[in-house]
Order: sequence, then C-alpha cells, then structure tokens
Amino acid sequence: MSGKPRLTYLNGRGRMEPVRWLLAAAGVEFEEVFLETREQYEKLIKDGVLLFQQVPLVEIDGMKMVQTRAILSYIAGKYNLYGKDLKERALIDMYVEGIADLMQMILMFPFSPPEAKEKNLDSIKERATNRYFPVFEKVLKQHGQDFLVGNKFSWADVQLIEAILAVEEKIPSVLSGFPQLQAFKIKMSNMPTIKKFLQPGSPRKPPPDERYVETVLKVFKK
Repeated sequence: MSGKPRLTYLNGRGRMEPVRWLLAAAGVEFEEVFLETREQYEKLIKDGVLLFQQVPLVEIDGMKMVQTRAILSYIAGKYNLYGKDLKERALIDMYVEGIADLMQMILMFPFSPPEAKEKNLDSIKERATNRYFPVFEKVLKQHGQDFLVGNKFSWADVQLIEAILAVEEKIPSVLSGFPQLQAFKIKMSNMPTIKKFLQPGSPRKPPPDERYVETVLKVFKK
C-alpha cells in the first residue's frame, strides 16, 4: 500500500466524482481501481468488501468506506474542510445536501431515454436557475465573502464549483443572471489545487458518454 486513498468505481463520474473533487481540492493524491465487468463487482460483494453491496468504495486510513455521504464527510473532516464548529458544519451540510439534489438530476440525465432528454434538460435548467443557484447567489451577496461558510474554503465550496461546471456543460449560459456565482466560479477555478484538477490529464472524468452508460448497465444490472 502506498498510503494514498484507493478509490474503486467505474472509469467515469457517477457517485465517485464528488470524492475525486474533494480529495483533489484538499491536495491529496489517490489511486483508482476501475470496475469494467459484472464479475469484478460480484467478487467485491463475495469478499465482503462492500458493506451494503454498493460502490463507491474508498480505502483510507485502514478503513474500507462505502456510502458517498459518509466518505465525503470523513474526507472533509480529515482535511479541515468541514467548518470550525457545529453551526458551520450544519450550514455546510445544508448547502451540500441542496447541491446533491441538483447533482442527482445531472447524474441520472445520461440514462434518460432519447425522447425524455429535452424535457429532463429543461428540468435541470429550471431547478438550477430557480431553486438552487439563487440560494448561493444570495448567500455570497449577503455576507460579501469569498466562500460560502465562515469565510474559509470548505466542502460546500467544492461541491458548488463541481455543480456549476457540470450544469454549464449542458447549459452554457446558466450563470448569466448570477454575477456572484460567476465571480465565485472564476475564483474557485484559479485555486491551485482545483486549477490542477481542471487540467487535461487529471483524475477528473469527462462527461458521461454512451460507453459509460453501457458499462454501468453491464456491471450493475442483472
């Protein structure tokens, strides 16, 4: 073992991408194992490695962690990205959960049947511009600080920049009415660890394509 966290998932974004983002933002190098067959997945279950028979799986500090939220909470706490007290942690949790609701729509979009894609894209746009992004625009404007919580870089900031970029891939003009978020995006994208993660050749995964969808269905669907 190299001591680096070891991530087991498919070679694509999915539920592991927020973990990659958070580790990268914390400046932590990690190793990856990619599932490509149903047999690999079933072997992990048979060996008792997956507590709930689900990935993501992250091996870190001698633990085999599953459940994305638990993994992210642990990493955020370990690398001082989880606020200075319970109140800040509660705010971070609220923001993260809100962003996760939006990201769930983006996560499922590649699996939409062709006839539903346009409708689902409209739903993502409507939710982003009317429900989620206005919250963060207001927070940043009201406290006039660079970061969402405690004027300190946190897990919430990492989740938000990931979500902004993911929505922009599908709807390039989505930030047109959100000047605070535009400034936030520029600031976050230029932070050294995040800037490195956004460069070609980094562990960041590309938007899901048909091959990724096929692999997901092959590995996880009986």
